[in-house]
Amino acid sequence: MSNSILDLEPKAVWKNFYSLTQIPRPSKKETQIIAFVKEFGEKLGLETIVDEVGNVIIRKPASPGFEDRQGVILQSHLDMVPQQNEGTGHDFEKDPIQTFIDEGWVKAKGTTLGSDNGIGAAAAMSVLEATDIEHGPIEALFTIDEETGMTGAFQLKAGLLQGDILLNMDSEDEGELYIGCAGGIDTTGTFAYKTEKTSDDQIAYKIVVKGLKGGHSGLDINLGRGNANKIINALMSVGSDKFGLRLAEINGGSLRNAIPREAFAKVVIASVLKQQFEQYVAEFAAIASEQFKDADPGLSITAEEIELPAEVIDSKTQARLFKAVANYPNGVIAMSKDMPGVVETSTNLAIIKSDGTKVIMASLQRSSVDSDKAKLAESSRKIINEAGGKAESSGEYPGWKPNVHSAILQTMKDVYNAKYGRIPEVKVIHAGLECGILGANYPHWDMISFGPTIRHPHSPDEKVDIATVGLFWDYLVETLRHIPQKN
Repeated sequence: MSNSILDLEPKAVWKNFYSLTQIPRPSKKETQIIAFVKEFGEKLGLETIVDEVGNVIIRKPASPGFEDRQGVILQSHLDMVPQQNEGTGHDFEKDPIQTFIDEGWVKAKGTTLGSDNGIGAAAAMSVLEATDIEHGPIEALFTIDEETGMTGAFQLKAGLLQGDILLNMDSEDEGELYIGCAGGIDTTGTFAYKTEKTSDDQIAYKIVVKGLKGGHSGLDINLGRGNANKIINALMSVGSDKFGLRLAEINGGSLRNAIPREAFAKVVIASVLKQQFEQYVAEFAAIASEQFKDADPGLSITAEEIELPAEVIDSKTQARLFKAVANYPNGVIAMSKDMPGVVETSTNLAIIKSDGTKVIMASLQRSSVDSDKAKLAESSRKIINEAGGKAESSGEYPGWKPNVHSAILQTMKDVYNAKYGRIPEVKVIHAGLECGILGANYPHWDMISFGPTIRHPHSPDEKVDIATVGLFWDYLVETLRHIPQKN
């Protein structure tokens, strides 16, 4: 079997997805992909608009005989999460994604794949260029910066789109229809610090926590995976009490919406404690490996002796930081009472990073209940403030309230049942979809989110199930044929 995704079916979708993998598109760096999609629409002779923020809208007229159907917006986002394994050496602003096929899945070599949301975007492109699909009026909406702030959705102007039904193609389980999602809010803590000189009777180590699976901080938060920031803080906090450990630098996690897979710290101890400290790290690593043996069997914790840094963070700030991280909530906070097995509220301590004058803690709180999201952010800020830091919350976005009486929901349930012989599951997702934000400016829209099966988005383990891409595509085409007439 060929290892090229261009040989896969449906060829139109995989061809367009391949094109997307060749163009760098990390969040907030979408200039090239915006230009590509704009040119794509113009080459097809379709009305193509790039709005003030960079969202691309491409309009395609209805097929003959389908002019009286309700207008459909096919929506996906152009950006992708840039994550890679240590040592991969990938430049997300310059290098194409290298894909390969592995036992029915498409994966990337050491990096995120970008199937979130590249498959959705590729499907929309395939509809736009198809000549053999029956459909009413189509608008393809390609938003920007979904992963790091949903900027495109927030800044999309009311009245720009003409359709009645939004099909968001950013969900990650084939055979499931999503009718609601969690809202989110970012909370950031800042600990300003002074520095203190090290001395000749001290030695330094680089502590490395790696090998964790990480993953999406919403979809994967209930899997019990290790948080590298929490783990390294626990090691250092106990090390401070036992060995007088001093922190010089810390760098844990990189994205607010990804469970941190790796964390690194430079620490200093008295030279005479070398043997005891190294034994402590080995014992800590063994305990942590046992704790996460099922959820994160690849966990590795090491201490490598390095050159002694000239300075460390002052002891008072270090103690405050260790306390704040230890007390900081992380993981599932509450499960839904209405939908068994669904996470209702969660938080993820995503980033801890020093820069020479301050340490930044960044986290993301999610909940399908807006009041609970606000309370969790408030309690997170309180922990930071009480530890002597300065906290603020920003970037709040609303959840999407489910509508079980949705007309497009009923249509898509009927179409799926007729095509595949079963009723698709109807769910609410514990992640941020753009539907809630977009619907605020277009309250008349009837909205559904669906997609193929994608696993481990936001991590280098990301993969998309090849067979489900075909099912997703066929379902999309059949759904477009059955869109109801305008009222």
